[in-house]
Amino acid sequence: MSSSRRRPASFVLVLAVIGSLVFACSGAGVASDAVPPSNPPVATASDEGPEPSVEPSKLVVGLGFIPSVQFAQFYLAQQNGYYADAGLDVEFQNKIDPDLIPLVGAGTIDVGIGDGTSVIPAASQGIPIEYVATIYGQFPNIVFAKESSGIRKPADLKGKKIGTPGKFGSGWVMLQAMLASGGLTVNDVEIVEYPDFTQAVAVEEGAVDAATGFANNEPVQLELHGEKAVVLRVDDATPLPGPGLISSTKTIEAKHDAIAAFVAATLQAMNEIKANPTAGLDAAITAVPELASSRATQEAILAATIESWSGPRQVDHGLGAIDRDGWTSSITYMTGLDMVKEPVTTDDLVREDLLPAGE
Repeated sequence: MSSSRRRPASFVLVLAVIGSLVFACSGAGVASDAVPPSNPPVATASDEGPEPSVEPSKLVVGLGFIPSVQFAQFYLAQQNGYYADAGLDVEFQNKIDPDLIPLVGAGTIDVGIGDGTSVIPAASQGIPIEYVATIYGQFPNIVFAKESSGIRKPADLKGKKIGTPGKFGSGWVMLQAMLASGGLTVNDVEIVEYPDFTQAVAVEEGAVDAATGFANNEPVQLELHGEKAVVLRVDDATPLPGPGLISSTKTIEAKHDAIAAFVAATLQAMNEIKANPTAGLDAAITAVPELASSRATQEAILAATIESWSGPRQVDHGLGAIDRDGWTSSITYMTGLDMVKEPVTTDDLVREDLLPAGE
């Protein structure tokens, strides 16, 4: 793996200084029958007890607002001791995205989850955050509808009622990109806002024709309720970077090796869950016991989550790999939406030197 940016000199020059204790002896005038010193001999290394254990590196990690099966990889890595084995003391905190980004930028949270539609505008406004590993290779925000709606492609949304929590965030950016791919704008549809996030119920009850949501949530629930769902993904139109691990520039400089170890341990857990989803489901239920009451639902949500982990880049280069071309396209697209206050580049936002070698 080749890093996309050079480490700052201030980081590279942080060296462990080893002091050499030099004893000066003159040797002259020392008699062969000199009286040996009365002090006891100095203990050698073999006489000493075991070296004190090294304190683990503390990392505060911000996940999404509600603890859920979607964070199974973090729970599994914690429970199986992967973080501890890497010398880490990991504390999870649950935060909503608008709070998480500035907290990560300020260094209050060491590592968080954020997608390109959050990172790009935040960095353009001077928040010093960088994206270090992909969690969702496919952008999870989608438009969904009942199969009976007749909606099959973005152009079919013309004149339809579309439910969404509001005109903000990654879902709103995704919807604009989705409509544009069908030659439409928001003026060609009727937007109905559901600030209480009940747009899925609105679809099910027929109050709207389609709605924004997440591939591993609302359409899964719709099908569990007996309605066949149609899912439109934005990846085919604009490759928006999905949620991944983010940290601040200063935190990366100060805790580079610890964050790299956290990334590696998390990806190890993701690969294990991909091979054995039950391990992830059990870990999530251990972390969030109330999930056990809806095990079948959680199993379906986890299956959809695992599917979203791998986009084309991850299929070719492994989980966690970063699609730099997708980031460049997203910056261009979001600049066209006037969401980029000051110019930024992919090199400003993405770094790959915290990924395991070969990712």
